[in-house]
Amino acid sequence: MKTFLKLFLTFIFLSLINVSAQSQPYVILISIDGFRWDYVDRGITPNFDYMREHGTSASSLQSCFPTKTFPNHTSIITGLYPEHHGIISNHFKDYFNGKFYSMGDSIESRNAYWYKGEAFWETAERQGITTASYFWPGSEVTLSYKHPTYFKKYDQKKTYKERVDGVIDWMQLPYEKRPHFITSYFEATDTYGHDYGPNSPEVNLAIAQLDSVLGYFFQKLKEINLFDSTNIVVVSDHGMAETSIERTVNIEELLEGYKYESGDNGPFMLIEPWEGKLENVYKKLKENENHFKVYKKEDVPEYFHYSDNPLISKIVIVAENGWGVETNKSFKNLEKYGTKGNHGFDNHWIDMHGIFYAMGPAFKKSYKVGMLNNIDIYPLLCKVFNVAPNPFIDGKLDRIGYILK
Repeated sequence: MKTFLKLFLTFIFLSLINVSAQSQPYVILISIDGFRWDYVDRGITPNFDYMREHGTSASSLQSCFPTKTFPNHTSIITGLYPEHHGIISNHFKDYFNGKFYSMGDSIESRNAYWYKGEAFWETAERQGITTASYFWPGSEVTLSYKHPTYFKKYDQKKTYKERVDGVIDWMQLPYEKRPHFITSYFEATDTYGHDYGPNSPEVNLAIAQLDSVLGYFFQKLKEINLFDSTNIVVVSDHGMAETSIERTVNIEELLEGYKYESGDNGPFMLIEPWEGKLENVYKKLKENENHFKVYKKEDVPEYFHYSDNPLISKIVIVAENGWGVETNKSFKNLEKYGTKGNHGFDNHWIDMHGIFYAMGPAFKKSYKVGMLNNIDIYPLLCKVFNVAPNPFIDGKLDRIGYILK
């Protein structure tokens, strides 16, 4: 009798697990780096056209300032502006302790010290949703509760087919182990946009390639009978603009003899004057304000949401759209290697906007909307999964929730 009771209770327990797992939605969040809002209008994206017809599409997705990769991927996944989640650029210094953050530094980019926001996978895991990431900035953080259950360390050499197949493998795990929220990342349009410019034949090839990746996702989901029950959300972190070495200002040359440190370059620059030198440095920049705007940190326009963080330097320089503010070193690199496209500019400039497409049982069909904000994706995901969001976010569900069925 005891054996029968034990077997019966085990059966009930496993049944409840299966019912719970099956009742959770599936969401694959796909990021395509540097995929500008209008790339889908070039007549070479049939799979995006399919998503537009069968799901929800936005005219554009507004990035946060600065329109850089790591700040905006972190904003998408946390619902916070960079000033609040802490990843204020791709490369920056903490002048309080001398530490450097760089997206290319595998140690510091995985150091939880820098990440102040709560990523959606943290929110979901805490409330019973298993998550996974086949690449996403911040998903490799070494602190155990701040990364998904399953994650891959970024490896640019991984083919796009391998990345899709890896996601599909996770979706075929037993119900009690299967992730229901998965991120995936592809970088081709960003790479070719920098090297050849957004209007180049090379970028068109990258657009077509990434559209075929989307088609491969559709095919593999159909093969495992999960296509109709999976919500596919495709976003990009920022757009891309044409740039030229002729449209640059050498800030280091301008400030020769002045005492300061600088961070980042191109579309914007952070300037940290030495103690007691703020007014001198600011005055010199202000007197030579041409093809850029210079602000004291506290005077950065509110619409940039880029003042409320101790790691933002005392002076912020924002280049005129399509121009660049450089150092001696970065200018020499431009001369040597060249670049025909860049991002990081004013996030209200349409060339800096990305894409938003969503298709699946949670989303309205053939529903076209205007511009969406990337910080609103986090509360949207919380609504899809019916989990309580982190209350201290900048994103707002009422600006995006209407796209849900």
